[in-house]
Amino acid sequence: MGMTTVTIKVKNPENPSKVIEEDFLVDSGAAFTVLPQRLVKKLGLTPSYAQKFTLADGKIIVRNIGKAFIEYQGRETAVPVVLGKEKDTSLLGVLTLE
Repeated sequence: MGMTTVTIKVKNPENPSKVIEEDFLVDSGAAFTVLPQRLVKKLGLTPSYAQKFTLADGKIIVRNIGKAFIEYQGRETAVPVVLGKEKDTSLLGVLTLE
């Protein structure tokens, strides 16, 4: 089984001039799209609430959830996103894929 990445654009819905374009790992096992801390800071995203997640190894973590516009193949939609920590990976989750 290989790993698939796609290039997406992410925008701050409160300031659409703040936009990044980057490769994200497609993770069909993840519900939310995850933005590493460096992207969260670049975009100026703010949290709406915090949520607990259970990782594949059973570890429980808490991450803030915010919102962003995601554009892929010319289609843009608003989605909830995990406002990740420094070492979190850029992941494209199924809520965004749908």
